[in-house]
Amino acid sequence: MLEPSIDSLQRKINSKYTLVTLSAKRARQMSQTKKVLVDNPKSHKYVGMALEEVQAEKLFLDENNQA
Repeated sequence: MLEPSIDSLQRKINSKYTLVTLSAKRARQMSQTKKVLVDNPKSHKYVGMALEEVQAEKLFLDENNQA
């Protein structure tokens, strides 16, 4: 079973499309900076780490600054 689950992630961000877009952008950023906001991530891939950041509420969507 993958962690975090899609159900728990969708409690944080309702749209699957937004969740995928946000985590992909953050994964790209992590691949360049090598900085992770979560201590001891379970995943060794950047997208998984980004999803763990969403779960830990360290990565979120600021609805006021959307284009």
